[in-house]
Formats: sequence, C-alpha cells, structure tokens
Amino acid sequence: MAGPLLRSLWSTTRKSLSSSSPSAPLRPFLCPRPHAYTLPRCFSAVAGAAAAAAPGSSLDPNRLRNVAVIAHVDHGKTTLMDRLLRQCGADIPHERALDSISLERERGITIASKVTAILWKENELNMVDTPGHADFGGEVERVVGMVEGAVLVVDAGEGPLAQTKFVLAKALKYGLRPILLLNKVDRPAVTEERCDEVESLVFDLFANLGATEEQLDFPVLYASAKEGWASSTFTKSPPDNTKSMSELLDAIIRHVPPPTASLDAPFQMLVSMMEKDFYLGRILTGRVSSGVIRVGDRVHGLRSTDSGVEKIEEGKVLKLMKKKGTNMVLIDSAGAGDIISMAGLTSPSIGHTVANVEVMTALPTVELDPPTISMTFSVNDSPLAGRDGTHLTGGKIGDRLMAEAETNLAINVLPGLSESYEVQGRGELQLGILIENMRREGFELSVSPPKVMYKTEKGVKFEPLEEVTIEVNEEHVGLVMEALSHRRAEVVDMGPVAGSEGRTRISMTCPSRGLVGYRSVFSSDTRGTGFMHRAFLTYAKFRGPLGNVRKGVLVSMGHGTITAYALVSLEPRGTLFVTPGMETYDGMIVGEHSRDTDLDINPVRAKELTNIRAASKDENVKLTPPRLMTLEEAIGYVASDELIEVTPKAIRLRKKYLDANKRKMMRNKPKD
Repeated sequence: MAGPLLRSLWSTTRKSLSSSSPSAPLRPFLCPRPHAYTLPRCFSAVAGAAAAAAPGSSLDPNRLRNVAVIAHVDHGKTTLMDRLLRQCGADIPHERALDSISLERERGITIASKVTAILWKENELNMVDTPGHADFGGEVERVVGMVEGAVLVVDAGEGPLAQTKFVLAKALKYGLRPILLLNKVDRPAVTEERCDEVESLVFDLFANLGATEEQLDFPVLYASAKEGWASSTFTKSPPDNTKSMSELLDAIIRHVPPPTASLDAPFQMLVSMMEKDFYLGRILTGRVSSGVIRVGDRVHGLRSTDSGVEKIEEGKVLKLMKKKGTNMVLIDSAGAGDIISMAGLTSPSIGHTVANVEVMTALPTVELDPPTISMTFSVNDSPLAGRDGTHLTGGKIGDRLMAEAETNLAINVLPGLSESYEVQGRGELQLGILIENMRREGFELSVSPPKVMYKTEKGVKFEPLEEVTIEVNEEHVGLVMEALSHRRAEVVDMGPVAGSEGRTRISMTCPSRGLVGYRSVFSSDTRGTGFMHRAFLTYAKFRGPLGNVRKGVLVSMGHGTITAYALVSLEPRGTLFVTPGMETYDGMIVGEHSRDTDLDINPVRAKELTNIRAASKDENVKLTPPRLMTLEEAIGYVASDELIEVTPKAIRLRKKYLDANKRKMMRNKPKD
C-alpha cells in the first residue's frame, strides 16, 4: 500500500490542479454543417497550418492526441465514446455506435478495439475504445503502444475491480499517464466521500503496480456518460450551460502529450490492427512512427526474424483511410504520429512493419501475455453431422482458424492429428466468441472441453491463477465459499460493500481450471443477484486436484426422435437437456444425473399402441421445462471424456466415444 506521505502529496497536487483548471465552458469546434465533419474537406479546413509542416493534408504532430479509453467491463467506456463523438459533431446512428460487431451489440460488451478520430479546438484526437474483459486483453496490449495517453474510466459506485487492474497495468507498462474519470456519479448511492474513497483505492492501485511519480500525479474528473457531462469538481448535476464533455476534452488536450515524431524521416508504420475487405483486400491499421505517406507511394512489409530483418512483400499504397466519427473516409496523405488505415499490400499482418522501400529496419513488436487455456477443434463426426452447416471439412475449419489467428494475436492455432486443431487463448469467453462466430458462418465442428496450459520449471508444475472479485448478498456467502473451496480458491480479502446494505465483497485467488464452468453455477447459487469479475494474475504452483464439481450425466442409448412418453419416466433420474421431438443418437448427453455416475437411458421409447390405447393419449403429458444449454454453459459443463457438437442450428453435448462398450474400456484410464 502507498505510504501516507505519497498520498498527502498526491491529494495536495490534485487539489491545486483542479483549482487551476478553467471553469468557463469551452465551445467545441463544429463544422458549418452538422454532418459535414465526416467529409475530408472539413478536416482539411481544420488542419490549417499542417500544410506548412508537410505536403498535402498531413497534420502537424503537435495538433494530434492519441488516447486509449480503458476500463473494467460495464464501467461505461463505449457510452462515453458516444458522448464524445456527439459533442464533436458526429451523427450517432444508435447507442454504443462503436460496437459494430453483431455479438457486441447482443451481449453488451466490447470484443475488438476500435479507433476513431474527433476534432476539438483545431486538434485531432485519435480515440481508441478497448475491451474491458481480460479474455480480450490481447486487444488492449496491441493498441496501447499506439497512444500517448489514456482515460481510465472507473465506476464511482463499484470502484476499481480485477480487470481495472489488468488494463491499468498494461497502460502503466507503456509509460502512459492516465486521466482518472469517475463515471456514474449521478447515481443516488454515490457521494463525495465515496468518490474520495475510490480515488484513494485507485491511487493505491497505481502505487502497487509500480507507477512513477508523474503517473501518480493523475488528474481526476467526475462524469455521467449516460447524461453526457464531465466536471473537474464533484457534482451530481452541473448547470445546464456546462452539461457537456468539454472539461474531459480539454483535460486530454492539456495532459496528454502530442506524439514525438519526425515528418522528415522515412516513412515507417507498425501494423497494430488488420481486417479484410471484399473489394480492397487486406486493410492494415497502425500508428505512423515517422515520415509522411501518400497514395501511390512504393512501400514494403518487413518482419524481424532470428536471422535478421526479412522483406515480406513490396507494393504500392492504393488507398489511405481514416475513421472519422462513425465513417471511414479517404485521405490523400498522413504524417507521423497519426493513426491510419492503408490498402495495397496482401501479405503483412499484425506486428509487421510497413516502410518506404529504402528502409530495411523493422520496428519493435508488442509483447503479448501467453495463452492460458486451449481447446481442440475437429470435424463433426456425429450421426447428425452435415444437416445444418455448409463448411464441414477439416481443411475449411483449419483455414478459418488460421485466418482468425492472423487478425487476433492472442489466439494460437496448432495443427493436430486427424483434421483437428489445438486453439490456445486467454479464456473460455474468448474461445466461445470464436466458436459462435464460426457457427453463424455455417461451420459444423466438434469442440473439446477447455484445458489449462501448465508450465514446468525445475520439475515443479505451475498453473495459471486468476484474481476473482465476488459481490453477493450475505445469505449467499456460504454457498459461494463452499463451491469455490472445492475449486481450490483461497480468500485474500472479505468485507462489506460500501453504500450497499447486506452485500459482501470477497477477493480471492483461484486456479483457472477451477473457474471453468463456474459462472453459470454462481448465477444459480446467487439467484442472479451476484457479480463475479476475474482476471489472469500469475502462474503459481499446482494446487492439487479439484473436488467434486459436477454430477454424472444421462447418456442416450437410442437413435431417433425423443418422445414425451420416455421423458416422463426419466424425469426423476435428473435434469433433462432435451425436449420431445428433438433428434438423438447413441452417446448423446440428454441430461444431468442426480448422482455422481453416468447412466445410459433410452429417450426414444414409444408407447405401444393397442385397440384400447390411442396415440392421442400422449398429448396431455406435462413435463418440467428442460435446461437448454447456451454455448458458454456447454463449454464450462463438459468433462474431459465429452465433446460439444456445434452446428448453425444446434448445440449438443455428447460422449467422446459414442459406443457404450468403448466408453467402458476407457473409463478405467486416468482423466486429465
């Protein structure tokens, strides 16, 4: 924890900073027409003096500010970006405008980093919206190298949580000086005393992460992104004439340094993001490290290898683009320090350098944290394979996975045996998003349960540990503690939640393997009232085998259509996962057994009809609603001898070996 001397120095400096900030509202720069700001000519008008610095429309680096918005999940990053875009004249088509991926809009989380530019007082701000979930930490790691500053958004009610620490550590590692923005201060439970507590917690977090004196002297602002205002002093509702994001934008201009770059040096750019376009091909996005780039220039791609710098491809810049507001616009040229997208090369990818043809020096690449979890993707070989999907072969699955690994550096793909591929990632959510995208694209595949990636050093086995923060009602503490004790969790801290009566916050460390599949159990144990946040912490010594974390399963030994007549007699055996009318086959899992052992059952048994009994007699059968598994629940549920069958229309659980006799043979072998 930080000493009292450091804290008092920080408090004094912060008060002097806030008192010296301008209190008068500052009017944003707006283009003559509301929508004209998205057009290139509007930006060339703002760039004014840039023409003297470099030919064409290149901006003077001193007019640029590159800023990342970082935060824990659901603390308000994307909503804040909406308000900043609207403040600077952008036309926002819907809420959370930067969440352009369909899965992001459905789940309410940010999955991929996005870059957009906004204008403020003759300055151009390149804002990067980053994911808050630790599973998508690779997105944060590869973009923080593009920026010189960061806005750390913290929920004033919840305070800094596990993933706040994760994203902040990445920013501090790159020497960024964050601006602290306490969001959601308009909530009734948030008081000035609570905000002071959160500021102290954030300061302690900075100190524990090894922040420098300059980084510890961070400016603090108070905001309600939902209401669309920010203030340098604590307030619940500022006057109407100051209800805007002006103070935050001014703070960015004041505290974030412009990029230090030379326009006279040869052009170099490190590729940080990549996407593919049907017409333009590969679009490379990155920050221009030096020089000026124009449409038509000859460039080549470089990469560092063990033997030196290797030339990948030489070509011509066909298009230069920049995201401005919510639109992608074409530009003629760009200067050092700017973040741009370019088309024309087909081979370079993330981590490679694009430079003028006379340059043979590659820029240093970003170091990513290693993956901690792996799953095996293989061809769907169940009896129901090929009914729903269009991409069924191992070759197509492999091509899709390799394409994903090229655009997402946090995923590694290793070819395996018999058309299978080992996919390594940060967590089950990240791999679940990949599987969901693939099934929507028409793929059918079989997926193994997640396996933790262990390390062995000097004969000692190490496993990944995660930092878990849990907030529950007091009556659920016992259930949660008991469940996590079976999963080898150790409590670090426990206490009441400030401002919430009858709520308890527990901080603990737990092996990654123990948390696989726990989220749905946690939601059930807490009746949906609990919050659980987790983030990778470190590798530590293996904590031993887990306790009993799951019951046995009900395995089908019949092939055909499931009948209500059969399910009525099977309901007392456990919880069913299927409904009458579904198709089943030998070895498919149709429910959870009430005991710890697996049970073979026949869910397709039909009532024998006689001249007395009629088929219509089945219509009044009443069954308990089944437990229909989502993809994330299925990933966390399956055991080591089971697989998930994923198709565009269905998610089924099955045994790895469909034949009952083969399963009996394999049962005596030790499990992973």
